[in-house]
Amino acid sequence: MANTTYDVVVIGAGPVGENVADRVVQGGLTAAVVERELVGGECSYWACMPTKALLRSATALRAARRLPGAREAVTGDLVASAVLRRRDAFASNWSDDGQVSWLDSAGIALYRGLGRISADRVVEVIGEDGASTSLTARHAVVVATGSSALVPDVTGLREAAPWTSREAAAASEVPGRLAIIGGGVVASEMATAFANLGSVVTVLARDGVLPQAEPFAGERVTQSLREAGVSVRLGAEAVSVSRGADGTVHLTLTDGGQVEADELLVAIGRTPRTQDIGLDRIGLKPGAWLTVDDTLRVVDEDGSLVGDGWLYAVGDVNRRVLLTHQGKYQARAVGDVIVARAGGEPVDDSRWGRHVATADERAVPQVVFTDPEIASVGLTAAAAEAAGLRIRVVDYDLAAVAGAALHVDGYQGHARMVVDEDRQVIVGCTLAGPDVAELLHAATIAIVGEVQIDRLWHAVPAFPTISEVWLRLLEAYGR
Repeated sequence: MANTTYDVVVIGAGPVGENVADRVVQGGLTAAVVERELVGGECSYWACMPTKALLRSATALRAARRLPGAREAVTGDLVASAVLRRRDAFASNWSDDGQVSWLDSAGIALYRGLGRISADRVVEVIGEDGASTSLTARHAVVVATGSSALVPDVTGLREAAPWTSREAAAASEVPGRLAIIGGGVVASEMATAFANLGSVVTVLARDGVLPQAEPFAGERVTQSLREAGVSVRLGAEAVSVSRGADGTVHLTLTDGGQVEADELLVAIGRTPRTQDIGLDRIGLKPGAWLTVDDTLRVVDEDGSLVGDGWLYAVGDVNRRVLLTHQGKYQARAVGDVIVARAGGEPVDDSRWGRHVATADERAVPQVVFTDPEIASVGLTAAAAEAAGLRIRVVDYDLAAVAGAALHVDGYQGHARMVVDEDRQVIVGCTLAGPDVAELLHAATIAIVGEVQIDRLWHAVPAFPTISEVWLRLLEAYGR
């Protein structure tokens, strides 16, 4: 068995693991990453990039059709084969050559195979050929293995070979009929995408559409999906699934109803990829989410650090926020804190310090690329109340903003800000409407910076833009 030593060993070379390694190398340390699949991870090949590519062409076509002059220039319908080719390009045709080249240019060593913790600060790499390499970390081992789609224990479901988010993102053909179990972000986006591409889509949303968002967001997306021909069945739940000899999927619902489809997508949640990475060797439970402190060090069930704090977990695997950009934020924090601790430097673990990931609790931005787009950051009104805050909710019709009216004829949208009345700062914002994703960062800055409402009056939005909604929200607030 070959033995090699680095300052930091990262298990998982997705965008989160890559960022950890890059950050520590920039800080003067050496780093190696271990990857069993494609360098670049879920986001690059089966999530963020390919799914947004599936959605973008239809969004552009829809926008053109809503504008006189452009509408008349549109002479045809969406071409599914061209959309899939563009998707393939954004997934790099499922080749990681470019990402591997970047690792090399960044001075990061790559080991392909299964990375498994075998002892404190030691990771064993089992290659495809069965050969084993032992990597020793002087300072830290970082788990960045991410998550996989959760497939529930529904009778016959696994035997029916359903799609998960991976198969949906990488589909080579558009199914004539697609059934979707779930109503969250993945379910909503893929229902939108495949309806755009010509599938007859049925959504079984037991807990509603976008149940974690402000209620108006799910309501607007549900309405839009139905207008696009999608059958959205709220409260529906499958109790058994089977796939016939002809490939047809048959679903039986709790109310006795039946659904037939050519493909079935299961999109109800995620599970951590920690089953086989050696957690049992260090007293942790295989297959479990990893609990961390705000500097991303792994702690056990009693809240005690693993060993002397050499083990870190970043991204989906720690279950704080299952979003790529938030995982990369954690990666920057953990890279900096490892470098600081390695050099004996002070660690800034204050509320908004450089070495902590407190935004995971206070200011998480997210965009759902449905029609309409849903952009949110911070707390919903319900979450703020549950947290014990004394709040005021301010709503405004985006269609009444001059920039929105210019942007698209018949613009429909809604904006909400949630204000902490005691501190006079915004703690949450949700926007629904065409192209609201580009409005979100202003809200994120206001929340992270804890900008006082009185001070926000001096942040003057340009006219005529949709951003003028910020002025209208402040006017509605009345200060």
